[in-house]
Amino acid sequence: MGKKNNQKWIYIVAFALVFSGIGYLVWSGLSQNSVYFLKVSEALAMGTENLSQARLFGKVSAKEIIREESGLGVTFNLVDKDDQSKFIKVKYLGAVPDTFKPGVEVIVEGKIASDGQLFLAKTLMTKCPSKYKKKAP
Repeated sequence: MGKKNNQKWIYIVAFALVFSGIGYLVWSGLSQNSVYFLKVSEALAMGTENLSQARLFGKVSAKEIIREESGLGVTFNLVDKDDQSKFIKVKYLGAVPDTFKPGVEVIVEGKIASDGQLFLAKTLMTKCPSKYKKKAP
């Protein structure tokens, strides 16, 4: 009878360890991949100290678009879609999409630099042009 009780506790402990391990993996995976999705005005209202990881949405300003000499990367102002007076300076190092130009809507993902003045983007995506939208009958 004592041997059966020992085996029962071994199974209980094994199941507890497996489920706690799975729970930890799920929790750590979700916390690392969770990113704020914000408009520029919302990001500015949060403050730079709270933007360790963020995904920002806005329009490319026509002013101060500086392309890297190597052709990989661009620095530009990301303007809020609703309030044109609010913007964040973005630096992206990577292949710039062909559809990137002033006035186009973009999504950038990254973090605020340590100086708090520049958003360092690791991804840059442009919104598809309206020519791809379905025409009304």
